[in-house]
Amino acid sequence: MLIEYIHAALEKARYEIIEDDEPYYGEVPELDGVWATGSTLEECRKNLEEVIDEWIVFRLRKGLSLPPIGNYSIEDYGEVAVA
Repeated sequence: MLIEYIHAALEKARYEIIEDDEPYYGEVPELDGVWATGSTLEECRKNLEEVIDEWIVFRLRKGLSLPPIGNYSIEDYGEVAVA
């Protein structure tokens, strides 16, 4: 399932506090361009999960490959394979 890939990506996330209205910043270095902010760490994590989901859909629609995360990879048809 896609949720397994998303959860594996969230385990790779890095968070930091920045000077901003939404001071919590999170990114997944393995997923190019995937980042989010939030007023709290939990909000940042929730926003990051949504960004990952949208990033996956966008790349699949464009026929772009998705990098494996941990033991998970997404095949061309949206199927998650476990290594």
